[in-house]
Amino acid sequence: MTPQHKNARLETFCDGVFAIALTLLILDVRVPSPQSIASSDELWRALQRLTPTIFAFFLSFGIIFITWVNHHATMQQVSDSSAPFIYANGFLLLTVVSLPFSAGLLGEFLGTDQAAPAVVLYNAVLTFQAISWVALTSAALNDRLTADASGTASIRASQRNGYFAAVFYALLAVAAAWFPVGVAIITTLSWTFWLVLSILMKRGIRSAR
Repeated sequence: MTPQHKNARLETFCDGVFAIALTLLILDVRVPSPQSIASSDELWRALQRLTPTIFAFFLSFGIIFITWVNHHATMQQVSDSSAPFIYANGFLLLTVVSLPFSAGLLGEFLGTDQAAPAVVLYNAVLTFQAISWVALTSAALNDRLTADASGTASIRASQRNGYFAAVFYALLAVAAAWFPVGVAIITTLSWTFWLVLSILMKRGIRSAR
């Protein structure tokens, strides 16, 4: 990105927020206290109890990283800026910085009988993140911020994905009240799908150029 790009400062600010959110995730993965460990077997058991926390860490790291990759790709497709576009970016960042808290909750309660509220909240955050993508892409399209026809097509595809994701994660949030573990698995599989889709879209943009 050249210094003259109108969204240079905005993207730099967003990159910093993404980096902080990624770093905060690891704070919930705590090393077992040496005072409570008397043998190697006890350490292994303590590490096993950390499995839900580690799962939540890797899942959330992947979600934030994929979101950053897609955000970077979106910023490359726009050549101008507007107030709605800037505020939509702020909405997206709000959902990103909310993820470490919901990830900590997920890691703490996923393997317990109280898992449902944690999984519901986690998918609720993902629902709002999808809505923020709809707001971001809509602002870019409505204000005609795209650099060319290829960028418009790419952002329009992202907008459609955002609508789908908003409905999908909203339904998962509701279903999690009864099937938290199953919903957690589906959520993980869905982000594997988004990762593959992101890679394919990135290749498609390069081919178009």
